[in-house]
Amino acid sequence: MPPSHDHSHGPDPDAPPPSPETLGLRRRAVWLMLLLLVPVALATVVGLFLLWPSGEPTRAQQAAEIALPPGMTYPEGRVVSVEPLPCGGETGAQLQCATVVVEVLDGEGAGDFQQIELSADVVAAGVEEGDTLVLTRDAGADGGASYGFFDYARGTPIVVLAIVFAVVVGLVARLRGLASLVGLAFAFFILFQFVLPGLLAEESPTLVSLVGSAAIMFVVLYLAHGFTARTTTALVGTLFGLTLVAVMGSVAVSVARLTGITNEETTTLHNFDPTLNFSGLVLAGVVVAGLGVLNDVTITQASAIWQLNEVSPELTWRELFTRGMAVGRDHIASTVYTIVFAYAGAALPLLLLFELYSQPFLVTLFSSVVAEEVIRTLVGAIALVLAVPLTTAVGAFFAKAASTEAGAATERRMTALRARFAR
Repeated sequence: MPPSHDHSHGPDPDAPPPSPETLGLRRRAVWLMLLLLVPVALATVVGLFLLWPSGEPTRAQQAAEIALPPGMTYPEGRVVSVEPLPCGGETGAQLQCATVVVEVLDGEGAGDFQQIELSADVVAAGVEEGDTLVLTRDAGADGGASYGFFDYARGTPIVVLAIVFAVVVGLVARLRGLASLVGLAFAFFILFQFVLPGLLAEESPTLVSLVGSAAIMFVVLYLAHGFTARTTTALVGTLFGLTLVAVMGSVAVSVARLTGITNEETTTLHNFDPTLNFSGLVLAGVVVAGLGVLNDVTITQASAIWQLNEVSPELTWRELFTRGMAVGRDHIASTVYTIVFAYAGAALPLLLLFELYSQPFLVTLFSSVVAEEVIRTLVGAIALVLAVPLTTAVGAFFAKAASTEAGAATERRMTALRARFAR
């Protein structure tokens, strides 16, 4: 019987240490897979070098600087008093607005008291004396600096939650968990320093998202799971899944004629730079969204294959693949729900349109604003499902190849190369 699926992402910590023969087979498998991955890694590095943003302001950035008032700052202010009052205008329900007096806590106007009008939606969320608000300060306004409400101050709860998250991950997952946090920091570095600036420039969104995602996966997977045969197998499957997402997403976005301009944020971007490839931004979003779930599926599947091979080394490639897929099918069944509900949660306001619009169901479903989320979900789910048999096949192939004379010959060649470079 195939083993049950426990969603494990690594070797069993209670398992006995592997034998020297097992360790040797793992090393051989890694060298075999590196013959495939080294060219991909070199292509990723070349892509990062060629596509890395120049640092020059893009058209969108230049337009944003013009649109935003020069000298605008965002100080914090403490609410000193709150005076509720009815909102103006004719409405079916009487809405409550408010006038608040705040003490500016930082910036050039620190210590000043300012009166600010709050709209009904802000008051409805609750404003009391002693609350801290984020304000806007326009230094270039006529008659002196002008203040307004920007948002609630949320720094403290977010920082506390981030610290708790890091501590919990470190206590439970220990060094592996801390390494994953380092990998997460690297992922955000690539997103904010390479992917986002590249998308705002005139580079291909498909190439930028693929190169950035590949760079993230190379670092994140090895940091979190170590330089092992399991991790290398998972990396092969993940890169395949990302490529599949890019190809299928490109076709789907083109055939469905998704414009990518479906909400307030994309409309604002369009106002800043109408020449941006908004359909490409949809595709880039699909690729980036697939990073986490593909990582989850492939590392689990790779771990299952290598555990099976080491427990039953007499299994043939076909038997190993068949038993690995028995685990993979369970994983697919559970993860498909994960990806669909994750997208559904992010698109919850869109789902409310089904209740509000009097249009036929299919008309609403196939409209651009809803179809974008549907296609994003379906492309990600298809890539996720197909990554499972690919990872299983790759893991089974290299696990068996490592035990042959070809695997031993490859290891000998690599050892000779390392010795030559060491001289």
